Amino acid sequence: MDRNLALELIRATEAAALAAARWMGKGNGQAADSAAITAMHRALNSIHLKGTIVIGEGDSGVAEKLFAGETIGDASFEGAETVDLAVDALESTQSVAFGRTNSLSISVAAEKGGFFLPPTLYMYKIAVGRAAAGVIDLNLPIERNLQQVAEAKGYAISDLTVVILDRERHRGLIEVVRRTGARIHLIPDGDIAASIAAATEGTGIDLVVGTGGATAGVLTAGALRCMGGQLLARLAPAGREEQDAARAAGFSDISRVMTARDLVKGDNVMFAATGVTDGDLLNGVRYRSDGATTHSLVLRSRSGTRRLIVTEHYFDQSPDY
Repeated sequence: MDRNLALELIRATEAAALAAARWMGKGNGQAADSAAITAMHRALNSIHLKGTIVIGEGDSGVAEKLFAGETIGDASFEGAETVDLAVDALESTQSVAFGRTNSLSISVAAEKGGFFLPPTLYMYKIAVGRAAAGVIDLNLPIERNLQQVAEAKGYAISDLTVVILDRERHRGLIEVVRRTGARIHLIPDGDIAASIAAATEGTGIDLVVGTGGATAGVLTAGALRCMGGQLLARLAPAGREEQDAARAAGFSDISRVMTARDLVKGDNVMFAATGVTDGDLLNGVRYRSDGATTHSLVLRSRSGTRRLIVTEHYFDQSPDY
């Protein structure tokens, strides 16, 4: 892939964000999600690429658009790139429905066969930025990981800020982290945004830890591959039934620790995300009388570039939005 497709994929994440943000706080996550999917699908089909959705909104026959296996893009262009795509038209649907933070629209491109295709399970994950990428170890207790991250960043543990999803399953983890003296930022949703923020200077987030969706882990890994950060993850099936299902699907070593490079392979990963609601990483959509403003992040692993893009949309000139 020679072109930076992320600079084109942003058109799809912007379109999805603009469509979903209309539903912020209205209590209808399904409507927000449907609007985002439709807008992203239309925009992706206008981009010059030969894309295959490998992680999307569900399997064929379950999802109508952006389903796994769907071919997408305008392949008539002579230089159309052949890529695999992992997308989430509206990550953190409930954040939009109830006007909360950290909702994004996300699209990630990688070489063919570049994505780990996870089962429908949770993962236990730790995410950090470049400074601590080489010191975390999922086989060590969280207390030791916090100590090593603090040392790598030149902090006292009491100065670290650790993000954890506010879930009942994390009660024990939260208590352990509190005993170390580290500061905790509990979030209702949006661990992808928080994990990317952990790899971004100036956000005040040092580490994200806890159990969340496996698909979210892969999308996060795409961003951290581009940023020099690290995500370590291990499948976390809830009980024997999920363990058996994972093994039946070919995941024989459930205890295996995977890195960001295991989750998204190849040397040319491209990531685009647009904020839907305000959050730790990006501002959400701002509407005006004549249009709207979006804030997006564009990343590329090959060059290591990070672009923060503020786009002014004028609806009389962009009727599709």
